[in-house]
Amino acid sequence: MFENLSERLLRTVKHLRGQARLTDDNIKDALREVRMALLEADVALPVVRTFIEHIRERAVGQEVMTALSPGQVLVKIVNEELVRLMGEANAALDLRAQPPAVVLMAGLQGSGKTTSTAKLARFLREREKKKVMVVSCDVYRPAAIKQLETLAREVQVEWFPSTPDQAPVAIARAALDLARKQFFDVLLIDTAGRLHVDAEMMDEIRALHAAVDPVETLFVVDAMTGQDAANTAKAFHDALPLTGVILTKADGDARGGAALSIREITGKPIKFLGVGEKTSALEPFHPDRVASRILGMGDVLSLIEEVESKVDKEKALKLAEKVKAGKNFDFYDFREQMEQMMAMGGMAGLLDKLPGMGNVPDDVKKQVNDKQVKRLIAIVNSMTPQERRFPDLIKGSRKRRIALGAGVQVQEVNRLLKQFDEMRRMMKKMSGGGLNKLMRAMKGKLPLGGMGGGMPPLR
Repeated sequence: MFENLSERLLRTVKHLRGQARLTDDNIKDALREVRMALLEADVALPVVRTFIEHIRERAVGQEVMTALSPGQVLVKIVNEELVRLMGEANAALDLRAQPPAVVLMAGLQGSGKTTSTAKLARFLREREKKKVMVVSCDVYRPAAIKQLETLAREVQVEWFPSTPDQAPVAIARAALDLARKQFFDVLLIDTAGRLHVDAEMMDEIRALHAAVDPVETLFVVDAMTGQDAANTAKAFHDALPLTGVILTKADGDARGGAALSIREITGKPIKFLGVGEKTSALEPFHPDRVASRILGMGDVLSLIEEVESKVDKEKALKLAEKVKAGKNFDFYDFREQMEQMMAMGGMAGLLDKLPGMGNVPDDVKKQVNDKQVKRLIAIVNSMTPQERRFPDLIKGSRKRRIALGAGVQVQEVNRLLKQFDEMRRMMKKMSGGGLNKLMRAMKGKLPLGGMGGGMPPLR
């Protein structure tokens, strides 16, 4: 997300190098570039105008008199204005209500409402430790009820059964009644969508809202629809008291116009970003962190939180103890590391959150991809248990058999074995208190070399 916008903004800042300070003259060209970057990102025109005016007022004046670098000043101001535009701080769900707290999911058909309901249920169960029930009031789309039932089972929350011949309001009331009796903390209600905003749909969802009195009414919208997403959100907000927005398919949106327009147009905060198809791919929306990502400064806090929530701490501790004791690092350990990386959104997701990645050329970034990681896992899966435990056994005929089983060339098996040997040597250096020596030897290099078929260490 925001790749195009990030590239344009960083290029604009570079053009200010060598200038003594920001003036009316040199800021004019920079602001024109920022304006074009925002318009290309499909940000709504009124939002762009206000944004540019705020930057101009702040940039040319007393505020930058003592600045060392005009480029740094502009980045600081743009960063702060992006945060202001998107809502200052994370707007968490307000579930402070007599249980069960009811959350109503609204949106157009195809926006990802049902999947987002399941993702949110999983988030509340795992991160907030809530007892969650979900129910579908979508009696029009044939597979909607079955889809939510399947997803509820996957994310391990309670599913309230409903059928297409029932009235949506009757379904919602029955689910709320059972959720009260069985002491659920949260009830998530998935509602029907339409292909466009129409009076019938709005009447139905208003009736549902009146029947269950939700503490949160979330509008689910596709990020890839750009400023149309903000306009649709406004139409819904005019008919329904929305409390927030879930922006789906954010991982496939290179522009980011929806994220930058919604708050300004509707006055309602984005509460979550959908960043993939998996039920774990839901992130709380932090305006300050997203602004940092746009300006190529990374998002280390989100990365830390992701590691905290998705890395198996027990397995990580066992590996650390194994390495410390000087025991051999084997292919079981290697595969575990690859699988944990994929659980955190893969290489692309991790790199996106690292500071300075905006300056890494695209052709280098493309070499580091999840497809390559999956191929490595496939090669390890093609090995016998004995080969995984004792990698030195893997010679000629074994290599050919492994390559055939994984559907790769023998050269790829050789490359993996070479990478593995390098990792094992590193692990040995880390045993017996050699970590400091290892870090000095690396001199700050990031050892991603093998993951993308020859990517050089990042400096």
